[in-house]
Amino acid sequence: MQNFTNANPSVFILTFSVITDLNYLYGGISLTGYLLIILFNSTVLSTIFVNQNLHEPMYIFIASLCANGLYGSTSFFPGLLVNLFSKTQLISYPACMVQIFCMYSYGSFEMSMLTVMAYDRYVCICNPLRYFTIMTPTKAFSWIIVALVDSIITTFVLVILTVRLPLCDNVILKIYCDNWSVVRLSCIDTTVNNLYGFYIAVETLLVKPFLIMLSYVPILKVCAKSKDARAKALQTCTSQLISLVIFAANVLFEILLYRFGPTEVPYAIRVTSSVLFLVVAPLTNPLLYGMKMNAIKEKIMQWFYWKNMEASTKGN
Repeated sequence: MQNFTNANPSVFILTFSVITDLNYLYGGISLTGYLLIILFNSTVLSTIFVNQNLHEPMYIFIASLCANGLYGSTSFFPGLLVNLFSKTQLISYPACMVQIFCMYSYGSFEMSMLTVMAYDRYVCICNPLRYFTIMTPTKAFSWIIVALVDSIITTFVLVILTVRLPLCDNVILKIYCDNWSVVRLSCIDTTVNNLYGFYIAVETLLVKPFLIMLSYVPILKVCAKSKDARAKALQTCTSQLISLVIFAANVLFEILLYRFGPTEVPYAIRVTSSVLFLVVAPLTNPLLYGMKMNAIKEKIMQWFYWKNMEASTKGN
Protein backbone atom coordinates (compact mmCIF):
# COMPACT_ATOMS: atom_id res chain seq x y z
CA MET A 1 0.00 0.00 0.00
CA GLN A 2 1.34 3.39 -0.97
CA ASN A 3 1.31 6.27 1.48
CA PHE A 4 -0.62 9.35 0.32
CA THR A 5 -1.08 11.04 3.69
CA ASN A 6 0.93 14.08 2.65
CA ALA A 7 -0.77 14.50 -0.72
CA ASN A 8 -3.72 12.88 -2.40
CA PRO A 9 -2.92 10.54 -5.32
CA SER A 10 -2.73 12.08 -8.77
CA VAL A 11 -4.43 9.01 -10.24
CA PHE A 12 -6.71 6.20 -9.10
CA ILE A 13 -6.50 2.58 -10.22
CA LEU A 14 -9.86 1.13 -11.25
CA THR A 15 -10.46 -2.57 -10.55
CA PHE A 16 -11.02 -4.00 -13.99
CA SER A 17 -10.42 -7.71 -14.46
CA VAL A 18 -7.38 -8.90 -16.40
CA ILE A 19 -7.53 -7.64 -19.97
CA THR A 20 -8.46 -10.47 -22.32
CA ASP A 21 -9.95 -10.89 -25.77
CA LEU A 22 -13.37 -10.80 -24.09
CA ASN A 23 -12.85 -7.10 -23.49
CA TYR A 24 -13.53 -6.54 -27.17
CA LEU A 25 -16.88 -8.25 -26.64
CA TYR A 26 -17.56 -6.18 -23.51
CA GLY A 27 -16.52 -3.06 -25.39
CA GLY A 28 -18.85 -3.88 -28.28
CA ILE A 29 -21.77 -4.48 -25.93
CA SER A 30 -21.03 -1.28 -23.99
CA LEU A 31 -20.74 0.77 -27.17
CA THR A 32 -24.00 -0.68 -28.50
CA GLY A 33 -25.76 0.12 -25.23
CA TYR A 34 -24.43 3.67 -25.21
CA LEU A 35 -25.44 4.27 -28.82
CA LEU A 36 -28.95 2.94 -28.09
CA ILE A 37 -29.22 5.27 -25.10
CA ILE A 38 -28.21 8.20 -27.32
CA LEU A 39 -30.63 7.14 -30.07
CA PHE A 40 -33.67 6.52 -27.86
CA ASN A 41 -33.27 9.57 -25.63
CA SER A 42 -32.36 11.92 -28.48
CA THR A 43 -35.36 10.75 -30.50
CA VAL A 44 -37.85 11.41 -27.69
CA LEU A 45 -36.09 14.64 -26.70
CA SER A 46 -36.02 16.06 -30.24
CA THR A 47 -39.62 14.95 -30.91
CA ILE A 48 -40.86 16.89 -27.89
CA PHE A 49 -38.65 19.88 -28.69
CA VAL A 50 -39.76 20.40 -32.31
CA ASN A 51 -43.50 19.80 -31.76
CA GLN A 52 -45.26 22.80 -30.22
CA ASN A 53 -48.30 20.73 -29.19
CA LEU A 54 -46.03 18.60 -26.99
CA HIS A 55 -44.85 21.61 -24.98
CA GLU A 56 -47.05 20.64 -22.05
CA PRO A 57 -45.79 19.94 -18.50
CA MET A 58 -45.96 16.14 -18.77
CA TYR A 59 -43.88 16.06 -21.96
CA ILE A 60 -41.49 18.70 -20.65
CA PHE A 61 -40.80 16.47 -17.64
CA ILE A 62 -40.25 13.46 -19.91
CA ALA A 63 -37.79 15.52 -21.98
CA SER A 64 -35.89 16.42 -18.80
CA LEU A 65 -35.60 12.73 -17.90
CA CYS A 66 -34.23 11.95 -21.36
CA ALA A 67 -31.72 14.81 -21.15
CA ASN A 68 -30.65 13.57 -17.72
CA GLY A 69 -30.22 10.05 -19.09
CA LEU A 70 -27.86 11.37 -21.77
CA TYR A 71 -25.95 13.34 -19.13
CA GLY A 72 -25.57 10.43 -16.72
CA SER A 73 -24.57 7.83 -19.31
CA THR A 74 -22.08 10.20 -20.99
CA SER A 75 -20.29 10.65 -17.68
CA PHE A 76 -19.71 6.88 -17.61
CA PHE A 77 -19.53 5.16 -21.00
CA PRO A 78 -16.70 7.08 -22.77
CA GLY A 79 -14.36 6.44 -19.83
CA LEU A 80 -15.42 2.79 -19.65
CA LEU A 81 -14.73 2.24 -23.34
CA VAL A 82 -11.28 3.83 -23.07
CA ASN A 83 -10.35 1.70 -20.05
CA LEU A 84 -11.60 -1.53 -21.62
CA PHE A 85 -8.93 -1.25 -24.29
CA SER A 86 -6.14 0.28 -22.19
CA LYS A 87 -3.27 -1.66 -20.63
CA THR A 88 -3.70 0.28 -17.38
CA GLN A 89 -7.11 1.35 -16.08
CA LEU A 90 -6.46 4.72 -14.51
CA ILE A 91 -8.40 7.90 -13.86
CA SER A 92 -6.92 11.18 -12.68
CA TYR A 93 -7.94 12.63 -9.31
CA PRO A 94 -9.74 15.68 -10.83
CA ALA A 95 -11.52 13.48 -13.41
CA CYS A 96 -12.59 11.14 -10.60
CA MET A 97 -14.15 14.01 -8.64
CA VAL A 98 -15.93 15.26 -11.78
CA GLN A 99 -17.27 11.78 -12.44
CA ILE A 100 -18.56 11.50 -8.87
CA PHE A 101 -20.31 14.84 -9.24
CA CYS A 102 -21.93 13.81 -12.53
CA MET A 103 -23.04 10.39 -11.23
CA TYR A 104 -24.64 11.68 -8.05
CA SER A 105 -26.22 14.78 -9.56
CA TYR A 106 -27.69 12.52 -12.25
CA GLY A 107 -29.20 10.22 -9.63
CA SER A 108 -30.49 13.05 -7.46
CA PHE A 109 -32.13 14.84 -10.39
CA GLU A 110 -33.68 11.57 -11.62
CA MET A 111 -35.45 10.93 -8.32
CA SER A 112 -36.51 14.57 -8.01
CA MET A 113 -38.11 14.50 -11.46
CA LEU A 114 -39.93 11.25 -10.76
CA THR A 115 -41.33 12.95 -7.64
CA VAL A 116 -42.40 16.03 -9.59
CA MET A 117 -43.99 13.85 -12.28
CA ALA A 118 -46.01 12.01 -9.63
CA TYR A 119 -47.37 15.35 -8.42
CA ASP A 120 -48.12 16.30 -12.02
CA ARG A 121 -50.16 13.11 -12.48
CA TYR A 122 -51.95 13.78 -9.19
CA VAL A 123 -53.06 17.20 -10.40
CA CYS A 124 -53.98 15.88 -13.85
CA ILE A 125 -56.12 12.98 -12.62
CA CYS A 126 -57.54 14.38 -9.37
CA ASN A 127 -58.05 17.99 -10.51
CA PRO A 128 -58.43 17.73 -14.30
CA LEU A 129 -60.42 20.97 -14.68
CA ARG A 130 -57.73 22.98 -12.90
CA TYR A 131 -54.74 21.15 -14.37
CA PHE A 132 -53.72 23.76 -16.95
CA THR A 133 -54.09 26.48 -14.32
CA ILE A 134 -52.06 24.74 -11.64
CA MET A 135 -49.43 23.12 -13.89
CA THR A 136 -48.45 25.58 -16.61
CA PRO A 137 -45.32 25.20 -18.79
CA THR A 138 -43.72 28.04 -16.80
CA LYS A 139 -44.36 26.22 -13.54
CA ALA A 140 -43.07 22.99 -15.08
CA PHE A 141 -39.76 24.68 -15.95
CA SER A 142 -39.66 26.16 -12.44
CA TRP A 143 -39.96 22.66 -10.94
CA ILE A 144 -37.16 21.43 -13.23
CA ILE A 145 -34.90 24.32 -12.16
CA VAL A 146 -35.61 23.63 -8.48
CA ALA A 147 -34.78 19.94 -8.98
CA LEU A 148 -31.61 20.84 -10.88
CA VAL A 149 -30.39 23.34 -8.29
CA ASP A 150 -31.15 20.89 -5.47
CA SER A 151 -29.18 18.11 -7.18
CA ILE A 152 -26.23 20.43 -7.89
CA ILE A 153 -26.02 21.78 -4.33
CA THR A 154 -26.50 18.37 -2.70
CA THR A 155 -23.82 16.77 -4.87
CA PHE A 156 -21.43 19.72 -4.60
CA VAL A 157 -21.44 19.42 -0.79
CA LEU A 158 -20.83 15.67 -1.13
CA VAL A 159 -17.79 16.21 -3.37
CA ILE A 160 -16.39 18.98 -1.14
CA LEU A 161 -16.59 16.67 1.87
CA THR A 162 -14.71 14.00 -0.10
CA VAL A 163 -12.04 16.34 -1.52
CA ARG A 164 -11.01 17.42 2.00
CA LEU A 165 -10.01 13.84 2.93
CA PRO A 166 -6.34 12.76 2.85
CA LEU A 167 -6.11 9.32 1.23
CA CYS A 168 -3.87 6.35 2.07
CA ASP A 169 -4.45 4.30 -1.07
CA ASN A 170 -5.49 4.78 -4.70
CA VAL A 171 -7.29 1.54 -5.62
CA ILE A 172 -11.03 1.96 -6.27
CA LEU A 173 -13.21 -1.14 -6.04
CA LYS A 174 -15.23 -0.23 -9.10
CA ILE A 175 -14.85 0.31 -12.82
CA TYR A 176 -15.67 3.99 -12.33
CA CYS A 177 -15.30 6.56 -9.55
CA ASP A 178 -17.82 6.20 -6.77
CA ASN A 179 -17.93 8.47 -3.73
CA TRP A 180 -17.93 5.71 -1.13
CA SER A 181 -15.08 3.89 -2.91
CA VAL A 182 -12.96 7.05 -2.51
CA VAL A 183 -14.07 7.82 1.06
CA ARG A 184 -13.08 4.33 2.22
CA LEU A 185 -9.47 5.16 1.23
CA SER A 186 -9.32 7.99 3.77
CA CYS A 187 -6.61 8.13 6.41
CA ILE A 188 -8.82 10.06 8.85
CA ASP A 189 -12.23 9.68 10.43
CA THR A 190 -15.09 9.84 7.88
CA THR A 191 -18.05 10.23 10.24
CA VAL A 192 -19.16 13.49 8.63
CA ASN A 193 -19.05 11.90 5.17
CA ASN A 194 -20.96 8.85 6.39
CA LEU A 195 -23.66 10.99 8.02
CA TYR A 196 -24.08 13.10 4.89
CA GLY A 197 -24.15 9.98 2.74
CA PHE A 198 -26.84 8.56 5.04
CA TYR A 199 -28.84 11.78 4.61
CA ILE A 200 -28.65 11.48 0.81
CA ALA A 201 -29.66 7.81 0.95
CA VAL A 202 -32.68 8.60 3.15
CA GLU A 203 -33.75 11.46 0.89
CA THR A 204 -33.34 9.36 -2.26
CA LEU A 205 -34.75 6.03 -1.09
CA LEU A 206 -37.26 7.06 1.58
CA VAL A 207 -38.42 10.69 1.41
CA LYS A 208 -38.89 11.04 -2.34
CA PRO A 209 -40.47 7.59 -2.86
CA PHE A 210 -42.78 8.37 0.10
CA LEU A 211 -43.88 11.62 -1.58
CA ILE A 212 -44.49 9.70 -4.80
CA MET A 213 -46.61 7.10 -3.03
CA LEU A 214 -48.44 9.90 -1.23
CA SER A 215 -49.39 11.36 -4.63
CA TYR A 216 -50.66 8.00 -5.83
CA VAL A 217 -53.07 7.38 -2.93
CA PRO A 218 -55.68 9.92 -4.15
CA ILE A 219 -55.01 8.83 -7.75
CA LEU A 220 -55.99 5.27 -6.87
CA LYS A 221 -59.14 6.51 -5.14
CA VAL A 222 -60.19 8.43 -8.24
CA CYS A 223 -59.34 5.48 -10.50
CA ALA A 224 -61.60 3.23 -8.43
CA LYS A 225 -64.55 5.47 -9.27
CA SER A 226 -63.83 6.50 -12.87
CA LYS A 227 -63.00 4.38 -15.94
CA ASP A 228 -61.63 7.43 -17.78
CA ALA A 229 -59.28 8.25 -14.90
CA ARG A 230 -58.24 4.60 -14.72
CA ALA A 231 -57.32 4.56 -18.42
CA LYS A 232 -55.35 7.80 -18.08
CA ALA A 233 -53.53 6.50 -15.01
CA LEU A 234 -52.62 3.21 -16.71
CA GLN A 235 -51.12 5.08 -19.66
CA THR A 236 -48.98 7.51 -17.68
CA CYS A 237 -48.62 6.38 -14.07
CA THR A 238 -47.53 2.83 -14.85
CA SER A 239 -44.45 4.11 -16.69
CA GLN A 240 -43.52 6.32 -13.76
CA LEU A 241 -43.88 3.52 -11.22
CA ILE A 242 -41.76 1.18 -13.36
CA SER A 243 -39.08 3.89 -13.67
CA LEU A 244 -39.16 4.45 -9.90
CA VAL A 245 -38.86 0.74 -9.05
CA ILE A 246 -36.02 0.16 -11.54
CA PHE A 247 -34.01 3.17 -10.44
CA ALA A 248 -34.57 2.82 -6.68
CA ALA A 249 -33.80 -0.92 -6.75
CA ASN A 250 -30.49 -0.32 -8.53
CA VAL A 251 -29.51 2.47 -6.14
CA LEU A 252 -30.44 0.39 -3.08
CA PHE A 253 -28.47 -2.61 -4.36
CA GLU A 254 -25.43 -0.40 -4.95
CA ILE A 255 -25.60 1.04 -1.44
CA LEU A 256 -25.98 -2.35 0.24
CA LEU A 257 -23.30 -3.96 -1.90
CA TYR A 258 -20.58 -1.41 -1.24
CA ARG A 259 -21.46 -0.65 2.36
CA PHE A 260 -21.43 -4.26 3.54
CA GLY A 261 -18.47 -5.93 1.88
CA PRO A 262 -17.77 -5.34 -1.82
CA THR A 263 -14.63 -7.46 -1.74
CA GLU A 264 -16.66 -10.52 -0.76
CA VAL A 265 -18.92 -10.21 -3.82
CA PRO A 266 -17.79 -11.84 -7.11
CA TYR A 267 -16.24 -9.42 -9.59
CA ALA A 268 -18.89 -10.12 -12.26
CA ILE A 269 -21.72 -9.17 -9.87
CA ARG A 270 -19.92 -5.99 -8.80
CA VAL A 271 -19.44 -4.91 -12.39
CA THR A 272 -23.00 -5.77 -13.39
CA SER A 273 -24.52 -3.82 -10.50
CA SER A 274 -22.31 -0.83 -11.31
CA VAL A 275 -23.36 -0.81 -14.94
CA LEU A 276 -27.09 -1.36 -14.27
CA PHE A 277 -27.28 1.85 -12.24
CA LEU A 278 -26.20 3.87 -15.29
CA VAL A 279 -27.73 1.80 -18.08
CA VAL A 280 -31.22 0.62 -17.14
CA ALA A 281 -32.91 3.96 -16.42
CA PRO A 282 -31.44 5.88 -19.41
CA LEU A 283 -32.31 2.95 -21.68
CA THR A 284 -35.81 2.21 -20.38
CA ASN A 285 -37.14 5.73 -19.74
CA PRO A 286 -37.46 6.72 -23.43
CA LEU A 287 -38.95 3.31 -24.22
CA LEU A 288 -41.45 3.46 -21.35
CA TYR A 289 -42.56 7.01 -22.09
CA GLY A 290 -41.92 7.28 -25.80
CA MET A 291 -43.66 4.03 -26.65
CA LYS A 292 -46.51 4.31 -24.14
CA MET A 293 -47.38 7.98 -24.66
CA ASN A 294 -49.55 7.99 -27.76
CA ALA A 295 -48.80 11.63 -28.62
CA ILE A 296 -45.03 11.05 -28.60
CA LYS A 297 -45.30 7.72 -30.40
CA GLU A 298 -47.46 9.23 -33.15
CA LYS A 299 -45.03 12.11 -33.70
CA ILE A 300 -42.06 9.73 -33.87
CA MET A 301 -43.87 7.51 -36.39
CA GLN A 302 -44.87 10.56 -38.45
CA TRP A 303 -41.27 11.76 -38.49
CA PHE A 304 -39.93 8.38 -39.69
CA TYR A 305 -42.73 8.13 -42.27
CA TRP A 306 -41.90 11.61 -43.56
CA LYS A 307 -38.19 10.74 -43.79
CA ASN A 308 -38.97 7.53 -45.70
CA MET A 309 -41.25 9.38 -48.10
CA GLU A 310 -38.62 12.03 -48.64
CA ALA A 311 -35.98 9.36 -49.39
CA SER A 312 -38.33 7.58 -51.80
CA THR A 313 -39.08 10.83 -53.62
CA LYS A 314 -35.39 11.59 -54.04
CA GLY A 315 -34.75 8.05 -55.21
CA ASN A 316 -37.38 8.35 -57.93
